[in-house]
Amino acid sequence: MSDANPGAPSIGQVSLIALFVTALVTAQLTATKILAFDIPFSVPVAGETLILPGAALAYAVTFLASDCYAELYGRRAAQVVVNVAFAMNFVVLALVWSTILAPASPAGIDAGTFETALGASTNVVLGSLLAYIVSQNWDVLVFHRLREYTDGDALWLRNVASTASSQAIDTVIFVSVAFFLAPELLGVGTALEPPVILSLMVGQYLLKLGIAVLDTPVVYAVVAAVRDREGDRAVPA
Repeated sequence: MSDANPGAPSIGQVSLIALFVTALVTAQLTATKILAFDIPFSVPVAGETLILPGAALAYAVTFLASDCYAELYGRRAAQVVVNVAFAMNFVVLALVWSTILAPASPAGIDAGTFETALGASTNVVLGSLLAYIVSQNWDVLVFHRLREYTDGDALWLRNVASTASSQAIDTVIFVSVAFFLAPELLGVGTALEPPVILSLMVGQYLLKLGIAVLDTPVVYAVVAAVRDREGDRAVPA
């Protein structure tokens, strides 16, 4: 079944864009918290505890949404979503900081606590924005190169391969800039020691890679459901 008005955005398009943007905004607001997951075995560098930025969980969802969108609506449409969402990051930052700087009532939450919770530091913002624009565009590029190479077959391959490579790029850029390069070069925050940096990279990447593998059935389900509903509005398989 297709939508009655061919000129209107489809439910699939709106839903995937909404999921992408929601996850992206959540990632921006949760990036400063450092998570620690104990695992029942030891991995190189990270050991038995995976340490990663809080944004990793929400940010992994953006790749699921962008891969579904790219498969259904094509490379050009996916790149538009990725790059427009990049601009929206600045809107989020402007809104958050305008709220932080606005006069606070004593009846509400402590202003300092509010700023600490939501006011991402300069190093985290720089790392997040740079990692996002590079990794998401790479994800779309690799996804469609693999789609062309396999003649539209093996969705699992392009989902896992594009996400695995783009998540590696994202992890290295974000952790390096946010927790080492920016503090060292700009004097914002405190630079972490190299062993901690490596541990953050390994922990973040392993979690993202695991999500990329596990979300493959979800990608298949979403793509099949949208194609069944929208018919020829989506890119053919």
